[in-house]
Amino acid sequence: MDKIVIEGGDPLKGEVIISGSKNAALPILSACLLTDGWHTLDNIPKLKDIWTIKEILSNLGVVFEENGQALRVNSDNLNNYIAPYNLVKTMRASILVLGPLLSRLGKVKISLPGGCAIGARPINLHLKGLSAMGADVHLEHGYVVASADKLRGANIFFEISTVNGTENLMMAAVKADGITTLNNAAKEPEVVDLANMLNSMGARIKGAGTDTIAITGVKELHPIRYGIIPDRIEAGTFLIAAGITKGKIKIKGCNLDHIEIIIEKLLDIGMEIEKQGEDLVAIGHDKIKSADIKTMPFPGFPTDMQAQFMALMCIADGWSMIRETIFENRFMHVSELRRMGADIEINGAQALVRGKRNLSGAQVMATDLRASASLVLAALAAEGRTEISRVYHLDRGYQDLDLKLSLLGSKIWREKY
Repeated sequence: MDKIVIEGGDPLKGEVIISGSKNAALPILSACLLTDGWHTLDNIPKLKDIWTIKEILSNLGVVFEENGQALRVNSDNLNNYIAPYNLVKTMRASILVLGPLLSRLGKVKISLPGGCAIGARPINLHLKGLSAMGADVHLEHGYVVASADKLRGANIFFEISTVNGTENLMMAAVKADGITTLNNAAKEPEVVDLANMLNSMGARIKGAGTDTIAITGVKELHPIRYGIIPDRIEAGTFLIAAGITKGKIKIKGCNLDHIEIIIEKLLDIGMEIEKQGEDLVAIGHDKIKSADIKTMPFPGFPTDMQAQFMALMCIADGWSMIRETIFENRFMHVSELRRMGADIEINGAQALVRGKRNLSGAQVMATDLRASASLVLAALAAEGRTEISRVYHLDRGYQDLDLKLSLLGSKIWREKY
């Protein structure tokens, strides 16, 4: 396995290009199951999670071709409706093949993803929605088994806003009879990107980006060429990298509408951020003010940026309160940041951070994707050497992060252990 080693203390300077969005690419790749023909997808990031969804789709009969920077996808020979545990276990977003497979083949059998049990972070809202659309859905030996001769439109209310649930039911509904209405739907940019892609294929979806989405079923869809939106979480991570290292980074190719709340918070803590078309110039200064955040569904502060912002607050002037409202177990990075000298107290879903002048390098362990990013950011600012193990988590969601940071002037490299 790899570990990342960082000698901290260098201000980052230069330009970085933001990769395509992982969380948009995963449902869009799954949507290619809905129709025959060759789709061409641009700006697909090269990530472990993308490799995983491609393995799942290949097992179903999907064929891929690399064409320069584009990925061609064909499901003419879709010959399997089972997504087994050994492929699904590592990634929760694997559940995104549920809706399109049921729509296309009328049946699907998929392992509960990522060790998921109905309960904490459940998929029961996906299943209730499919049942409302006329599917027979049940659990069988750790698998979701669903079938339907023909899905029909339904009025569906999500008790909790769910991104993957909204995406799954959108894909299930595009060829259903009648109109499906999703109430309290997720409004994230990745949901809008999927809706735009489906509409380009011939679907009739209105309201994406609001909390009510209406899908009028159509008889046929067609393959298209489509470009994935930039990754807003990667863009936010590099914004914080400029602030935590007191550097100056030009961030190219981001969608400013998708990261407004992040920009607002970073301006509050004393960074300079200049907008130049679709690019940003982020400048960090010696003094970082403290600020509170509360994670919320879009357009609120994203849970996927909570750990990175906490790393920045570890060297801010004063106290900050971090409130996590989306996931129940998303402070696993705290114990590792403490190893680097951070002063953080946890009380339930709240973390109180007392900023310090300096962090110190240490041996730390990544526990999940965004925790990995927070440790990298902390290491960039720390005095001395930090070694981060289990960075395969990082590779799930950041394309060449260590290389990009190296080109910005960081002393960062990988070693085997």
